[in-house]
Amino acid sequence: MNTKDVCILGIESSCDETAASVVKNGREVLSNVISSQIAIHTEYGGVVPEIASRKHIENINFVIKKALSDADKTWDDIDAIAVTYGPGLVGALLVGVSEAKALAFALDKPLIGVHHIEGHISANFVENKELEPPFLCLVVSGGHTHLVIVKDYGKYELIGRTRDDAAGEAFDKVARSIGLGYPGGPKVDKLAKEGNPEAIEFPRASVRDSEYDFSFSGLKSAVLNYLNQCEMKNIEVNKADVAASFQKAVVDVLVDHSMKAVENYGFDKIAIAGGVASNSAIREAFSKECAKRNITFYHPSPIFCTDNAVMIASAAYYEYLNGVTHGYDLNAVPNLRLGERI
Repeated sequence: MNTKDVCILGIESSCDETAASVVKNGREVLSNVISSQIAIHTEYGGVVPEIASRKHIENINFVIKKALSDADKTWDDIDAIAVTYGPGLVGALLVGVSEAKALAFALDKPLIGVHHIEGHISANFVENKELEPPFLCLVVSGGHTHLVIVKDYGKYELIGRTRDDAAGEAFDKVARSIGLGYPGGPKVDKLAKEGNPEAIEFPRASVRDSEYDFSFSGLKSAVLNYLNQCEMKNIEVNKADVAASFQKAVVDVLVDHSMKAVENYGFDKIAIAGGVASNSAIREAFSKECAKRNITFYHPSPIFCTDNAVMIASAAYYEYLNGVTHGYDLNAVPNLRLGERI
């Protein structure tokens, strides 16, 4: 049994946050530094990959130095360097991977590449010390909507995924269509609190050959059609009602599929993860439904739902214990699948 404390430096640069963190034993956060680019990309209505990559280059050394300083650690105290190597924007990923490889080589430390989605799942371990596999996890983010069985640390089975738009992607597109701008998720969540979720009946899609898969493209189109019809008929649009009704449709599907999976697989605990998991309506609905079924519900704080390096260092800790490391040929894999190992 391992008795020595293990401190891992995590690096995350898969999209538009440059982040670094020091985590002890996979669950104790010693530092969490995030340099966000939201203000920059808001001007363009979404993330511009080239700009994101350039900003990562500018910020990465600073966030790493601050992570060490905030943790009151030196390089001698760090046992391994962990980094997101996929999925994500290839240019953005390359900045983090290149930095991690350089540090690992120069310091002669183990290098651990981490799958971004596995990182999101592992964020639940940080604030829920008692949580251990197996459990079900719903990962909802801008690019992914996954239902995952966490069999063990580092062992996952994907049982459901989106067939088209991810939930976060749908939030961003609907937000843009009603003039809320970027980032869409938090703005829809805020506006929805002022609206009636029953005002407009938007569709709840299911996939015929897989009860756990998701589809949000039809819902997104239904919202756009509703807005177009209102414009054609010169009907004033209640944006709050649109936001609330759209959000309710997304939440209903996420909860429905997740509860089916929990019951069919016999789990008594479920977790959520990813940027969209910070949505207040999703958290409230899951809390309510899990309480009805006597299922324990886990969720990270919002700061650990969005992209961060704490989750990367946490996931890497369990890889480290299992002896999983990578060579200096580690590369960015923008379309890396869950459970895939490079």
